[in-house]
Amino acid sequence: MRNPAAVPIKTFTAPDTPRGSDTLAAPGRALDAAVETGLEPTLAAVEQRLAALGESLRARDSAGIDLHATELHRALALAVEHFANAARSGSVPAALRHRLALASGQVAAQRESLARATAALDRAIDVLLPRDNTALYSTLGASDRALMGGAIQA
Repeated sequence: MRNPAAVPIKTFTAPDTPRGSDTLAAPGRALDAAVETGLEPTLAAVEQRLAALGESLRARDSAGIDLHATELHRALALAVEHFANAARSGSVPAALRHRLALASGQVAAQRESLARATAALDRAIDVLLPRDNTALYSTLGASDRALMGGAIQA
């Protein structure tokens, strides 16, 4: 078994960094600074937890969804704090900004997917389990009409 401390740390390098960006002059230094300030590990943690949540969603594992959603929330809060501090000092590499934007898009897509699934589930529950125990129809037609009041004209 290998010693975990001896495993080299992989860093992210983006080959498609746009020309004229702040990381082009010294890409190694900018990414090294991002690793030192905690941006790279923080973003990697967000990406890892996002992937774990996605896998739990695909597997329909409710306990896993709950666990990974909580972990993702914590990782996102930490990432926002680290990136805000780095942005104030002006040292966020373009590659990490791009990865953060991609992660943000994935979070939004998962949120939208969950909202749709929740709405569909709510509609199915409403059909199967009516909210009140009143009759579905009264002598006047639908039960809604009886509750509205007013006069009936012929």
